[in-house]
Amino acid sequence: MFLTGFAALAVMPLLPVAARDLDGVALYPLVAGAFVAASLLGGVLGGAWADRAGARRPLVAGVVLTVVTLLVSATSTTIWQLALGRFADGIAAGLVAVSVNAAIGQSYPDHIRARALALMSACWIVPSLVGPPLAGLVAAWWSWRAVFFGLAGLTLLPAVAAVLLLRGRAAQGGASQGAQGTEGPVQRPALPAAVAVSAAAALTQYGVSAWDVRHAACTVSGLALLVVFAPRLLPPRTWRAERGLPATVLLRALTSGAYFTLEAFVPLMLSTARRVPGVVTGLAFTGAALAWAGASWVQGRLQDRVTRHWLVAVGAGVMAAAVALAVLCTLPAVPAAAAVSSMVLAAVGMGLAAPSLTLLSLTHAPVGGQGYASGAMQTSQNLGQTVVLALASALFSAVSTAATGQLAPFVWAFALLLLPVAGSACLAGRTRMASPDRQHDPEPAVTAAHPETMDEA
Repeated sequence: MFLTGFAALAVMPLLPVAARDLDGVALYPLVAGAFVAASLLGGVLGGAWADRAGARRPLVAGVVLTVVTLLVSATSTTIWQLALGRFADGIAAGLVAVSVNAAIGQSYPDHIRARALALMSACWIVPSLVGPPLAGLVAAWWSWRAVFFGLAGLTLLPAVAAVLLLRGRAAQGGASQGAQGTEGPVQRPALPAAVAVSAAAALTQYGVSAWDVRHAACTVSGLALLVVFAPRLLPPRTWRAERGLPATVLLRALTSGAYFTLEAFVPLMLSTARRVPGVVTGLAFTGAALAWAGASWVQGRLQDRVTRHWLVAVGAGVMAAAVALAVLCTLPAVPAAAAVSSMVLAAVGMGLAAPSLTLLSLTHAPVGGQGYASGAMQTSQNLGQTVVLALASALFSAVSTAATGQLAPFVWAFALLLLPVAGSACLAGRTRMASPDRQHDPEPAVTAAHPETMDEA
């Protein structure tokens, strides 16, 4: 997970440089969106595989595929090869993220899961501090290709270790220790539906990057495919927020969509409308990573004192305050540094809500379906990012064509995010798990206090 975070945070700042070097700036939105789109497919594949054969095999496949895809990107001679490398890397990241979640659900007892998920968040602290600046130095002194080659070399050792150490071990699928899930067979998502949703996400992210007939057609086609096929990858009645796993999956989509859209637009506002130095934007990302990990650590030690669905509600409330602060920061009289605080505050909310939702999803998972629940959470997270970011981008572009000032479009983009976070706070009670002896209890008793992988980062 440490290497996953390092690669994610180091690669993203280099993609514009690589696109310019490959004469493919016009296709940069496709390159940037390919990773998230492919993560949808990787999550579905990994979830079904983990339930069928245990979490080890998809984990090994994901780590090995990561090395291969980094080499594909490093040797890119065209922008299309780079896009292919990022797409394949998204599949690998989806496999790894779902496998980690499923492994925690299958192998760890209840009282350790929260701390295990907090540890996954902590793995992002050092990468957030040194990943972007180190990658920038390597690219400046040498080449952006050297960063991809270096990451492939760093990942090679754990890939070999995973193959050797996990080879021949018995699969550990099935129910986890202390699983409280529902009975009944698990309905696996169909692979064609996963492929269609991945293609739809890529089309949508490319389509909202500009306003013309071609981009509009891509946007409409992508959204149509999402409407038709996305429900097939999620638990039944997810969009109706039915109590249990469906509501938990829906809240993951709403909170992730709001957070990562805020994370996209705040740096854009800082660099364009507020004209702050790049180091300030970098501090926003570093502060957000630290805040997320810190809040995740706190939630791991509140398990005996605060029920999980209340942590989700509090996290969503904190995110609502962060969005309101971001709207306030569009006023010229408000210092630009306050916008940095909005990202940090939103990360606190996600650090409380995201691991709690992951634990609730494992608790609600059908017997033998931890991989299915993890895959559904990964899929909903990526769908939330795609849809909310697309809506905010479309609104931002529409206001930009009509408004005269630079800050007006940000007001509407940020205000839109109040809807998913407010909805998450209101629906948090539908994620709780009733105990066997008291139906009003939020969830089963446990003895102690991510993956929040921020794969999303």
